[in-house]
Amino acid sequence: MTEVVYKVSSTFPADERFGLTAQIRRAAVSVVAQIAEGQGRIKPGEQRQFLSQARGSLFEVEAEALTASRLGFLPELEFDHVNREIKRTGKALIGFIRWVQERERTHRETAQLRNRVTR
Repeated sequence: MTEVVYKVSSTFPADERFGLTAQIRRAAVSVVAQIAEGQGRIKPGEQRQFLSQARGSLFEVEAEALTASRLGFLPELEFDHVNREIKRTGKALIGFIRWVQERERTHRETAQLRNRVTR
């Protein structure tokens, strides 16, 4: 998705270089960066928090793509392509968040069972 955002935003007007162009690119990179940073976290819940932030950044990309489309910076076909990538990324991200939540739940339950056994 990030590559697609960079490609389509390269056609935005030059006077948007420090405005919408920079913002949509920053948000797209943030999605990937938040996922990566979450992978490096150790404490329970931290990874999920970073994945939640990545999801927020993904919504930001979507809003900025819609704004670019409405302003005429993003033709309909390109908007559709970006939107498909956003949706695809969102589905994968939600799946990952659910997997992390399930893993956290399983770890909690396992810890509770160990505590019961050792008492």
